[in-house]
Amino acid sequence: MADKSGTTPMMEQYLGLKADYADALLFYRMGDFYEMFFDDAVAAAEALDIALTKRGKHDGADIPMCGVPVHAAEGYLLTLIRKGFRVAVCEQMEAPAEAKKRGYKAVVKRDVVRLVTPGTLTEDSLLDARRHNFLAAYAVVREEAALAWVDISTGAFHVMVCPRVGLGPELARLTPKELIVVDGSEPDYAELVSDSGAALTTLGAAAFDSTSGEKRLLGLYKVGSLDAFGNFTRAEVSAMSAVAEYLEITQKGNLPLLRAPVQEGQRSTMQIDAATRRSLELTQGTGGGKAGSLLAAVDQTVTAGGARLLERRLSSPSCHLPTIAARQGCVAYLADDMRLTGDIRDHLKGVHDLDRALSRLALERGGPRDMAAIRNTMAQAQTLFSAVSGDLPDLLDAARRGLDGHDDLLALLDEALVAEPPLLARDGGFIAPGYDAELDEARKLRDEGRGVIAQMQAEFVELSGVTSLKIKHNNVLGYFIETTATHADKMMAPPLNETFIHRQTTANQVRFTTVELSEIETRILNAGGRALEIEKRLYSGLTGSIIAQAGPLGTLSRALSEFDLATALAHLANRENWARPKMDDSRAFAIEGGRHPVVEAALTKSGAPFIANDCDLSDQGIWLLTGPNMAGKSTFLRQNALIAVLAQMGSFVPAKDAHIGIVSQIFSRVGASDDLAKGRSTFMVEMVETAAILNQADDRALVILDEIGRGTATYDGLSIAWATLEHLHDVNRCRALFATHYHEMAALSAKLDGVDNATVAVKEWEGDVIFLHEVRKGTADRSYGVQVARLAGLPQSVVDRAKVVLDALEKGEREGGVQRKAIIDDLPLFAATPAPIQQKTAPSEVEARLKDVMPDELSPREALALIYELRDMTRD
Repeated sequence: MADKSGTTPMMEQYLGLKADYADALLFYRMGDFYEMFFDDAVAAAEALDIALTKRGKHDGADIPMCGVPVHAAEGYLLTLIRKGFRVAVCEQMEAPAEAKKRGYKAVVKRDVVRLVTPGTLTEDSLLDARRHNFLAAYAVVREEAALAWVDISTGAFHVMVCPRVGLGPELARLTPKELIVVDGSEPDYAELVSDSGAALTTLGAAAFDSTSGEKRLLGLYKVGSLDAFGNFTRAEVSAMSAVAEYLEITQKGNLPLLRAPVQEGQRSTMQIDAATRRSLELTQGTGGGKAGSLLAAVDQTVTAGGARLLERRLSSPSCHLPTIAARQGCVAYLADDMRLTGDIRDHLKGVHDLDRALSRLALERGGPRDMAAIRNTMAQAQTLFSAVSGDLPDLLDAARRGLDGHDDLLALLDEALVAEPPLLARDGGFIAPGYDAELDEARKLRDEGRGVIAQMQAEFVELSGVTSLKIKHNNVLGYFIETTATHADKMMAPPLNETFIHRQTTANQVRFTTVELSEIETRILNAGGRALEIEKRLYSGLTGSIIAQAGPLGTLSRALSEFDLATALAHLANRENWARPKMDDSRAFAIEGGRHPVVEAALTKSGAPFIANDCDLSDQGIWLLTGPNMAGKSTFLRQNALIAVLAQMGSFVPAKDAHIGIVSQIFSRVGASDDLAKGRSTFMVEMVETAAILNQADDRALVILDEIGRGTATYDGLSIAWATLEHLHDVNRCRALFATHYHEMAALSAKLDGVDNATVAVKEWEGDVIFLHEVRKGTADRSYGVQVARLAGLPQSVVDRAKVVLDALEKGEREGGVQRKAIIDDLPLFAATPAPIQQKTAPSEVEARLKDVMPDELSPREALALIYELRDMTRD
């Protein structure tokens, strides 16, 4: 019944729940659908492209409504999350029958069980199995700042001191889906977060309080002190506390399994800012996805965990020489034994995503298949442990030890689970026969009720001696024993009357029951539900046993990922003929026969060769690179940066040989782009990025710059490029590759000791330019821009005119620098240049003959005859 406003009790319940989640869409469970009402319905219907209907009235107006089926909800959730919505999932907390017991007006109890946000996804269908899904929080406490991030689908939890200037590069490295900041600070971070692609979320200041936050973390990990995890600053505790508080809110107290927080050092990894990551396309190609990126080109992993480890290391190359050496040592060991590598990879192909299966079980969003995945992975790990032995490198030896020691849990799951369990626990049928006697009996009654009754009938016949005795069933009496009236006296007399209880007498039959038959009847009727209840209880017990081993299972997962990544890199190195780079603490940067892995992979598919090139910045430190467009300057610049990234992540590199001193930072300013949304022109973006490089690059940085100053007037651009090069040489003192079309800058090599000239070679042939893609010492004397323009398809008239203007300008330079204005005044305008008159002539005899020919209608003989005919027409 509705109140005076027309609001029903159910709608009152909805509005009360919605008030607590005003900034989210409310998925309100009604039977087999999640329904949405009012503004939520309007927004969701548009976002999901589903029908918008109405249900009842509120304050005299129709209530908009739309809904999605519960069984297909995950797909709709993914669409809404990708479009920037948050979704509060409201479930029925009791069966409708329970509500009816409280009265016919009673509303089914409902409550929000989860707030779904971009950073808190756990379902396989909502996640990319081969990439992390990070939730991050940024905290500022007095003069300190810190960033914490977690992937609740794997349990990985990290924190680091992070000044405001470092937040952008770290967000670019981690690519979190959601960033939490203190309420009221959104304007300070909106632009930065927008650039990273994350959703911005705010929490009250209490969530960031470091004192109460420390207590929250102590309770979360059930420890008396955080010292066992690290010596955290107040800002780090604040950031971690905000993450924990947000998980408490979104998961409604059902917290995920979080590993102990790992404290990262700010200088432990190579620093790469957002612009450089985009330029080098480390993990994302130009289209925003993985395709075309370095990650896509080198990813040979066969497990989801290995793929995520590869992305982490590629995004965060190490600056710690022992760590790099240990990783490369594993690759070298496996590359020398490709049979072993192949065997390991074959074993790993049977491995499941252990971290995410474990996380789903902990959050009560898993199922029997997650248990089976854990069981099968442990079994595969045990086989791998036996297959891998010998004198392994330390890193692989430690990983091998992590594969062992799971016998008890494996035996439990092996005994308890069927080979191929169903997806959902509520479906039942996942506990193996013989594991639980009570369950076996319930299943027997459920599946073999007739057989049980037949067996009981035979026992009663033997006991009574009445061969005509039958056990029957009807809807009124249920199961009963029936015999003819002639045997009734015997069954009602001692001692049989102690077993058989009289129930009913008809004209020709007498019906009895027994205590045992009544009990069996009840058990048969309830056997299906009873079996399911027993399985649910057993499922809960198995989940507890698995969660209790979360620590060792996490170690196992990391061990499998380590083996996967090492074997993947060894397989790649062997297949592509990559070399192990020599790494040390010097300023060396000597690459022999270096190649761009992404470009080479693309050329290999088309059958074209990749031209390898040397690069040596060890002595001079800076190469000034000249040469025409399309000659391969940008490729050469990027490939050397990518080689440094690969080397320091622990991989072999695409080169014949390489010697690299640790690179602390990589900066790349290659290619042109604008940012119209922020009012920045292409040239302005170029200058902002160049300023960041000059202000931040240290003497261990590697800088690659292409065409600095080309977005403004010639002399302005030349002066900016000139001054930039001098600053890199004198102030930053870094290693750099500087590509330019300002050939005048080549003279700087004579004045700056650390600058050397190099050029990309080309060859002219009959007016055309042939790109050799070879980098050599020396300088280019011209840029071949007009030739490249012709190759691009500019109209021939434009190309011819450009040649005329170019010749005049170059002549002016040779004759003492004639002013450009004077040259322009002397040259006739394009429109004033008389165009050749096109004489219209009558078609020739051959043309006239061909005009009437229909090639598709000619037979081979007729076509040959036509050729002879046309030849005769051309003779004098």
